[in-house]
Amino acid sequence: MAIPLSYNLRNLAVRKTTTAMTALGIALTVAVLVAAFALVDGLRLAFEASGHPLNILVTRKGSDSELSSNFQRSVFNDMKFKQGIARGKQGEPLASLEIVTVISLVSTEFPEGSNITVRGVTPLGIEMREDTRLASGRWFTPGRREVTVGSAIAKRYPDAQIGRKLKFGRGEWDVVGVFQSDQPARNSEILTDLNQAASDFQREEVLSSALIRATDEVAHQALVNDLSFDTRLNVQARPEKDYYQQQTSSGDLVRYLGTFVAIIMAVGSCFAAMNTMYAAVARRSKEIGTLRVLGFSRTSILVSFLLESILLSVLGGLLGILLVLPLNGLTTGIGSNVTFAETAFQLRVTAGTAMRGMLFALFMGAFGGLLPAFGAARKQILDALRQV
Repeated sequence: MAIPLSYNLRNLAVRKTTTAMTALGIALTVAVLVAAFALVDGLRLAFEASGHPLNILVTRKGSDSELSSNFQRSVFNDMKFKQGIARGKQGEPLASLEIVTVISLVSTEFPEGSNITVRGVTPLGIEMREDTRLASGRWFTPGRREVTVGSAIAKRYPDAQIGRKLKFGRGEWDVVGVFQSDQPARNSEILTDLNQAASDFQREEVLSSALIRATDEVAHQALVNDLSFDTRLNVQARPEKDYYQQQTSSGDLVRYLGTFVAIIMAVGSCFAAMNTMYAAVARRSKEIGTLRVLGFSRTSILVSFLLESILLSVLGGLLGILLVLPLNGLTTGIGSNVTFAETAFQLRVTAGTAMRGMLFALFMGAFGGLLPAFGAARKQILDALRQV
């Protein structure tokens, strides 16, 4: 015969101070773990959602990123007419020659400055980014020192507002618009005219990369293979989506550190739960003896006390998740070890993240309550009734 659940709920309510303190310790541990995974999940979702499935990023062979690539303009002219490249509205190949560099912008969050990606593109490059639209202002004018900034940049950096000026290259650049992209990683870039940027940075012939659009999935893979094995061009081609997903490695350190801190805190929380249950067993010795006299088995007592510890952990887990929920949607940024520039993203407290936190709490409750529950079940009836 099982001991009623109401017995455990009543004991938790009667010892509300001990219950609250133990649950709070578990809650803080769960909050640290969930916050770490929310940060990493947000970063992963930002990059996995970026990149067109038919786009191919072409850089110099051996380069890890656009920033370290020295892509020759002459190579671009040789490759843009390859078979399998899609055509634009005017019949021109959908191939965008681009230059990528980084500048430093200051904000209240980073007064020392953060590296921000500046991308020089042609009007065709904007056309290929059909997921990108103006949020306010206008697009930059080719041939002028004008920039259109991503929404994440405009949101976090005071100098990147319409009507303000940014200083980089050989002079000042007017901020004339803000764009919003459905692909989150793009919102952390500043777009400007390719030729003007190349002139300012004295890189008229040596640029960064080319973005090309394949006609279909079959042509996409064929182009990747063709470009990568063309020794005359000496380039490497990869799907644009793969390039963005490669940058999720920036969050690995955050995930490892967050998990490590959570595990250290979990050890303390397990001992707190264990001490709570040991104290409960000691105080309720006569109750245990009475339950045995009433006919409840050792197994029923073990399950009851273990269940009480798990209920305590469930309470702590729910509280920990509630503590982290306000972080959902919070915009922050992280430096990429691929592009050496900051990428803005939003923390994501998903159902899966919350479930992992709750499972972690249940593990702490079960581990912390097992030994005290086993000790309660082993008590002899007469010894339990004699204890004060």
